[in-house]
Order: sequence, then structure tokens, then C-alpha cells
Amino acid sequence: MTEMTMVQAINQTIELALEKDPSVVLLGEDVGINGGVFRVTDGLIHKFGKDRIIDTPLAESAIIGTAFGMSINGLKPIAEIQFMGFIYEAMDQIASQVARIRSKSAGRFNAPLVIRSPYGGGVRAPELHSDSLEALFSHTPGLKVVMPSSAYDAKGLLLAAIEDEDPVLFLEPMKLYRAFKEEVPDHPYTIPIGKASTLVEGNDITIVSWGPPIILLKKIVQIYKQKGISIELIDLRTIAPLDIETIVKSVTKTERLVIVHEAVKTNGVGAEIAALISERAIFSLVAPIIRVTGFDSPYPVTTVEEEWLPNLERISDAIDQIITYD
Repeated sequence: MTEMTMVQAINQTIELALEKDPSVVLLGEDVGINGGVFRVTDGLIHKFGKDRIIDTPLAESAIIGTAFGMSINGLKPIAEIQFMGFIYEAMDQIASQVARIRSKSAGRFNAPLVIRSPYGGGVRAPELHSDSLEALFSHTPGLKVVMPSSAYDAKGLLLAAIEDEDPVLFLEPMKLYRAFKEEVPDHPYTIPIGKASTLVEGNDITIVSWGPPIILLKKIVQIYKQKGISIELIDLRTIAPLDIETIVKSVTKTERLVIVHEAVKTNGVGAEIAALISERAIFSLVAPIIRVTGFDSPYPVTTVEEEWLPNLERISDAIDQIITYD
């Protein structure tokens, strides 16, 4: 075991994958000599060389198009999009080529491709650097979407993504890159894609979230524990496929559900969870499902960033509201 930040855990994971499998390659803007804008890939080019750690032009469509071609010809590329807000340039490659290849080729071809990208707010970044766009890709059949919130999960889920025979979009929360350290095993291990994690067990309210809000929610769980309110906290970890069974099981017990995410509210993943719970567990509910999310606007300038993101006040208001229902 070694105490690591998420950046260190991801760096070690990519190194392990490169060492184990010569078909694994890494490509993206500044991933080589500079080690990436967040230094996630720092040092890898010196160990594995420029044939496997490939600095690309500033062209997201070319990065994913090239990685897609590699993936259907025997390689296992890890492609980095420098910020998630830049991924629009590669939407055609991802949605109409990468995600569809197994279906459109009737199983003749598959794309063992990982697309990594940092996302999320709270770091005072400029426009198009803090967007949370997971809902766009959860609506894309054939693509898995993974969003870890800890160093331990990041390593296990990334190794699982690299070993997967189909494409995985692996989203890394910028705010958590160096926010804390935790013990991470030095040896390789995988965490199943599509399985949520119940971080805290409780009886009164279920809260479901993923990514950056998880850290704040852990604190909120402890605040309400002192008030005698028992919260069950679920980290979804994977957006597609969605582990609705874990949420249904929890809601059946607690009878109340709050969903927290950074992305805009309308048509977000929280709406899909609410719809599925309404279909599968509506008679267990004693209160309306409440969503605490970003607002339906472009991600704001830094002066109002903390008010736009789910914060302590807005989440507490939701909990106080839902607990009053019998």
C-alpha cells in the first residue's frame, strides 16, 4: 500500500498497463514531453519512448479518429482529451464510429479504446474547462462511461477500462486530482465497471452522487449523523451502464432519495435515475425525489462558481425538506 493522490494513482495505472501489454499506447495533447496539463502522464515518455507515448496536434477529432483506427487494428490506445469541454470536436468519431463499430460490423470489429478526460468545476478554470457532459455520452449506446471519485477507485476502474474489449470514456474530476491522499495497493487490481459503491450505510435517506460532490457529501453525512439522521451514501462510479439495482435496494429501505450532480439539471443523469426509481420503486417512496444539481446555464465565471455548483446550503435544504415527509 502507498498513499497516493488521484493523479499519482492514474499515472501508476497507465505505467502498469504499458508494462504489461505492448499493445497499449498513450496519445493526446502534451501527454509526452510535458506529462499532460495536470502532469498525469509525467515521466512515461522517458520510460516507454515516443512510439508509445505520442504527442498529438491540437485536434480532438484527429486524436479519437487515430485512436479508433488503432483499436480496430490490434492496439489498445488510451486517448486523452485535455479538457472535457473540448470533446465536442470529437463527437462524430465517438458517437458514430467508436461506439457503433461492434454493432455496425455485426461483431466483426470491436474498439478496445479508453478516452480519458478531466472534467468538473471548483478550480477557477476558464470557459469550456469545467463542463460535466456525462449525460451526452450516457445516451450513446455502445459506450461505457466511468467517473471515479477516489484514487483507489480510479486505479481499479482504469485498469478495468483498459482491459475492456469495448470503448470506455473515463472521466477524471479535476478538483479531486490532488485534493487528498489515500492508501492504494501497489499491485494491479480491477473494479467491475457498472457497479456502484455504498460508501456509508444508513436508514433515513438515500443520497446518490458521483465525482466531486462525493467529498462534500461525506462531510454532510457526518453532520446529519450528529442530528440523528442516518444517510446512506452511494457513489455511482459508473454512469453507463447504470447500477440501478443498488439504488433500488437502498431506496426500498430508506424510502427517500436525493440525487446530487454537477451537470446541468435538465435531462441530466439524475433525471434518468429518478425515472427508473419511479418505474421500479415508486411505492417505496414516502417523499418526492429531489435533485440538487448545476443550473441550466453554461458553466459560469468564477465569481459565482460556488453558488452554481451543488453546495452545503443547497444539499442541506434538500435533506431538510425531504426528511419532513412521513
